[in-house]
Amino acid sequence: MSPAIFVLLALGLGLVGWLAARSRAWAMAASTPGRLHSLPSYHAWYVGLWVFVPAVLFATVWAIISPQLVMQAVTSHPAAGALPEFGMTRDSIIAEAMAVARGNAQGVFNPLAQPLVEPARDALTRYGIIGIVVTLLIGFAAGVWSFLRVKPDFTARTRVERTVMLALLLASLVAILTTLGILVSLLFETVRFFGMVSPIDFLFGTQWSPNPMGDPAYTSGEDYGALPLFWGTIYIGAIIAMLVAIPLGLFSAIYLTQYANDRLRRVMKPMLEILAGVPTVVYGYFAALTVAPVIRDWARAIGISNASSESAIAAGLVMGVMIIPFVSSMADDSIAAVPSSMRDGSLAMGATKSETIRKVLIPAALPGIVAGVMLAVSRAIGETMIVVMAAGAAANLTGNPFESMTTVTYQIVAMLTGEGSFDHPATLSAFALGMVLFTVTLILNFIALRVVKRYREAYE
Repeated sequence: MSPAIFVLLALGLGLVGWLAARSRAWAMAASTPGRLHSLPSYHAWYVGLWVFVPAVLFATVWAIISPQLVMQAVTSHPAAGALPEFGMTRDSIIAEAMAVARGNAQGVFNPLAQPLVEPARDALTRYGIIGIVVTLLIGFAAGVWSFLRVKPDFTARTRVERTVMLALLLASLVAILTTLGILVSLLFETVRFFGMVSPIDFLFGTQWSPNPMGDPAYTSGEDYGALPLFWGTIYIGAIIAMLVAIPLGLFSAIYLTQYANDRLRRVMKPMLEILAGVPTVVYGYFAALTVAPVIRDWARAIGISNASSESAIAAGLVMGVMIIPFVSSMADDSIAAVPSSMRDGSLAMGATKSETIRKVLIPAALPGIVAGVMLAVSRAIGETMIVVMAAGAAANLTGNPFESMTTVTYQIVAMLTGEGSFDHPATLSAFALGMVLFTVTLILNFIALRVVKRYREAYE
């Protein structure tokens, strides 16, 4: 049976427990002299949570275990004796029978799967009924136990609030544990890669030409020099894109907060933030089909003969336009959050509006502006589709923005989507590149936090 059925069943049991406990608490409040320790709603939530949470936990565990039990029941049936012992053919035959038993298919293509349909349907029904019965028993037992604890002096409020605090703590730990899992997986594969290729050759080498189909025994560290990839990432994402995004984003924020009237602001701000919702593949098409050819033609018209149709400047310009909302929105919110007394005091002292913006508002809003810029930089150096479609795959260590150039993210995609083995250094190099990218992003975040802390202390 579908896991959604068990969740709905747990919700129904929890609702019944909630209503029963609430009625009992109201009855106690009416018949007991004095006040209850907790409001009836807290008693209701206490019982409802005690019914719902154990039932959902069992349903989650059963959703993991029951498919294995069903598969064991099907494979142990006498009709499975005609199947091959191992291999993909055996798995595909069983999958056909399971699809028909679940109602996801009308029939089977392999005749050997037909005798397994009924055993599979019987196993699904049997274990589904077992799951429903056990869920009901767990919910009922937990409900009775918690319902009997509903008394006038019962500290239901304290227990519910502790449960909510625990849920919030677990939710906050999800991001930390996810980051830790990413770090561990990257670190493990990176160590394997550095066992084949020297970290010095990887970090400071100037030639990037890995061969995923070559013999790993003849791997040369000289072919894994990632310095051109690092330079391409910085040049496109942190230089060209920022030269576009920071001025335009900051100036647009200043105009919307200090010069535009309310009517214009209500129209322009949503239009500007629409840029953040455009899919990156659309930006990639725009860069490859419109911006790159125009830049190439203009460059050749002024005498730059080596201008490529795939260039760093085309990808950087479009990437800068894409991340304008990150800079603009953060700067807008930060400038708007500056106390009006600071602006009014500056104007009262005789400063002009532009002087007030430059010497009062921007310094006071600098923490938010820096946070927006760092967020935009992190977004830019992790961008893939624009680089794939507009910048090219050539690992060039050059300062010419009109030449083709590639980035770390492009090569990660190229190495992981090929046909090479996961034990090959070319494939493992993607994890090393990801580790470097992760480290750089982490350093940028630390810098942003340091700057924000320093200036926030100065203006409080």
